[in-house]
Amino acid sequence: MFDFRQLRYFVAVAEELSFTRAALRLHLSQPPLSQQIQSLEQDLGVRLLERTKRHVALTEPGRVFLEQARQILAKAEDARSQVTAAAAGHSGQLRLAYTVSVSFHPALPRTLLRYGQIAPNVRLKLSEMYTEPQFAALLAGEIDIGFVRDEPRHAQDARGLQLSVIDREPLLLALPAGHPLANRSSLRLAEVAADAFVSQPRDLAATLYDRLVKLATRAGFQPTIVQQAQQINGLLALVAAGLGLALVPASMRKVRLAGVSYVPLEDSDAYLLLAVACRADDHAPALQQFLSTVAEAAVAPGL
Repeated sequence: MFDFRQLRYFVAVAEELSFTRAALRLHLSQPPLSQQIQSLEQDLGVRLLERTKRHVALTEPGRVFLEQARQILAKAEDARSQVTAAAAGHSGQLRLAYTVSVSFHPALPRTLLRYGQIAPNVRLKLSEMYTEPQFAALLAGEIDIGFVRDEPRHAQDARGLQLSVIDREPLLLALPAGHPLANRSSLRLAEVAADAFVSQPRDLAATLYDRLVKLATRAGFQPTIVQQAQQINGLLALVAAGLGLALVPASMRKVRLAGVSYVPLEDSDAYLLLAVACRADDHAPALQQFLSTVAEAAVAPGL
């Protein structure tokens, strides 16, 4: 059966219509070239070229085979390019999840923009997902990478996952604009111990809920949570309505909602983790390229 070398040799001769010029083009001597063409014709059982000492011409089967040979070689080169791109992490698919609050943090859009420039042929499949479900989805092989707000809470999950911290994002207190402390440059959580709070349900967003309880307990009180909203941006509407105060990451300050003021907290540990998580045993080139892009975005100015 013929091989790719014989196809290349035949195409060169067919295009040059000269064994001498084809040999020069292929950087080899003429006798081996003639032998390979003869071997190809014997394998096919047809004459591809009519040749004399002064003339080379394609036979009708030769013209048909030339078209097919060009297509085969083009497909082989395309396959080579695709394999090389996949090995470099420049093609394939990545399934990525992120929490809603991460969409307001510059790390996510900055990483997606840079990665799109570096690996335009990698298809990104994005989905919103709370942190704990992301860990479960990663371990189940349902997603490849996640932007999360906490570390795994179970030791068996932590062993199967790799976590890279991007940021420890400061927490702010969102207050109704008419609140007596709304214009402060900063405050301690103990100063609002008597106020009502709004939060996400703990069974959906345990990270921020638990951080509020932890900070409040350290400040000497238990927070009174009077209303809940499933999404973090929904909390701001409740704050604007005067229903309570909300603990939110600093990037939420970008959400300019009438009736809401943001005040930084002075309390220690008043931050929310931002990290990327993936399976510890996943060494796919596209994933590794994405992790490198995240690391570059994390150290860029203005994050």
